[in-house]
Amino acid sequence: MNHETLIDVFVFLAAACMVVPLASRFKLGSVLGYLLAGVIIGPFGLGYITETENVMHFAEFGVVMMLFVIGLELEPASLWRLRTSILGMGGLQMLLTTGTIAVIGVLLGYSVPMSVAAAMALALSSTALVLQMLDEKNLMHSAMGETSFSILLFQDIAVIPILVLLPLMAPPGEAEAMQTGLMAHLPGFVQAASVAAVIGLMILGGRHVLPPLFRVVAKTDLREIFTAFSLALVVGITVLMQLLGISPALGAFIAGVVLANSEYRRTLETDIEPFKGLLLGLFFISVGMGIDFGLLTGAPGRVLGAVAALMVVKALILLLLGRVFRMGWMHNIGYALVLSQGGEFAFVLFQFARGLDILPPEETRFLTLVVALSIAATPLVMLWYQRAIVPRFMSVLPPREFDPVTDQQAIIIAGFGRFGQMVGRFLIAQGIPITVLEKDPDQIDLIRRFGYKGYFGDATRLDLLKSAGAARARMLLVAVDDVETCLEIVRMAKEEFPGLTIFARARNRQHAYELHKLGVYFFKRELFDASLEMAKEILLWLGQDEEAVTRKVEQFRRHDEETLKRSFDFFEDEPALVDFSKTRRAELEQILRNDRAQPVEQDA
Repeated sequence: MNHETLIDVFVFLAAACMVVPLASRFKLGSVLGYLLAGVIIGPFGLGYITETENVMHFAEFGVVMMLFVIGLELEPASLWRLRTSILGMGGLQMLLTTGTIAVIGVLLGYSVPMSVAAAMALALSSTALVLQMLDEKNLMHSAMGETSFSILLFQDIAVIPILVLLPLMAPPGEAEAMQTGLMAHLPGFVQAASVAAVIGLMILGGRHVLPPLFRVVAKTDLREIFTAFSLALVVGITVLMQLLGISPALGAFIAGVVLANSEYRRTLETDIEPFKGLLLGLFFISVGMGIDFGLLTGAPGRVLGAVAALMVVKALILLLLGRVFRMGWMHNIGYALVLSQGGEFAFVLFQFARGLDILPPEETRFLTLVVALSIAATPLVMLWYQRAIVPRFMSVLPPREFDPVTDQQAIIIAGFGRFGQMVGRFLIAQGIPITVLEKDPDQIDLIRRFGYKGYFGDATRLDLLKSAGAARARMLLVAVDDVETCLEIVRMAKEEFPGLTIFARARNRQHAYELHKLGVYFFKRELFDASLEMAKEILLWLGQDEEAVTRKVEQFRRHDEETLKRSFDFFEDEPALVDFSKTRRAELEQILRNDRAQPVEQDA
């Protein structure tokens, strides 16, 4: 590595370390800080770095890593839950935005191919920017965050057909010259079948090939080897997708979703996270470096007017879709504003269209500047949204800090609602000390008023469990309400604290099955005992003998719990599960009928 490269690396890191903390200090957000750092060191600032395109190509790998990490957070069931937003809102957003911008382009005097090509690129939003901002503000799991993610996911998928459509609009001879990749010269249907086959192989490999490989690597007990394997996996997916002409970010996302149920998911996420953060920062710095201030100062009205028009048109279309899909006003305005900019994939599509002779060089530079400025403007727009719009809909209070855990007990209870309280009160009455973690601040304040000690904190955070003494505790009771949160805590605890015995509250039979798969020592369905007690009281009210009713309830309890445990062997095979359930139900009815007849024989 020559000294010029080392100097460039130093300049990047130094600029980020100086500018980003200042931006965060003034609550401008890290993204705007990275953009400002890029402007300062770029060719139109102090001129320390001039090769912006080379940096951009390398930095785009940060977007690929980000999509991989997001995929790790999403199980296929969660993705299926978002299908309406992905296909409905995402598809309509692309169609309406592309159509509107294309019509505007034609009305301004540009050719139809140029207008359509530019419109398809401008319809995309910045995945890197939006997800980074939502993550910083803890909005990823809000209605605004989920809707934004769904639309961004559809846009990333849409890049593939856009790359197929652009050559069809090129002048004769240009498309053939631009064809790259292993399948570039194959017929369209062969390319589509090949892409589907590769994605299918990725899914099969993720389920059946990668887990044994992860186990082999994990057995080396060398963290750096696991990190190297994680990075090699993402790099390999990126290379494969580029060879096939598919969006690398989409391929990485699919791989992440496939590995979402892996026992190594959290370790993968931990290993990738630092590289993802650095490369995303580099990406935003490169966007700031690419802002052509010469073009901006030469025609400020035209450039700024185009930026404003792009963001207003996209925001209005998104706002309309939000009303059609019945989003609340606050979330509706928020997601419309956060997705109103152009996207990083637009830079790629502009260069591709320029190579096909669809866009002339001067218009390519102009559109690139417009997208870069719209990305830079979004953090400021969202800052205005947080300060001016949100307070109109709700009273915004500063987030409460998690409590430091000052004592560590052998038993930790995560979640101190109705279920956790009953267990905790009984243990405390027996003189057994416990550590209570509860993330609802109102619930913590309530239990403290009644004389119980608890800590405000989210048990899904590894650092909090460590501070609560999970590494030395004997038992963890997971008593949270939400099923996904419960499973997330259990997975993390099983992975990070293998010697910790886990008890858990189960919402239903499906939840009980998931807990069983994770190796939970004991679980209890939350309404099972209460429902049986109610059934018992109904039979007593109907005049049946109390001793017989108590015996029947106990028979039902034992039979149902045995049935549940035996059903786990084929829980995912629905036909077999239905047949087994019918057989066991008939057995239960026979047992209870025999019990009903037995007292009559004794009385006789």
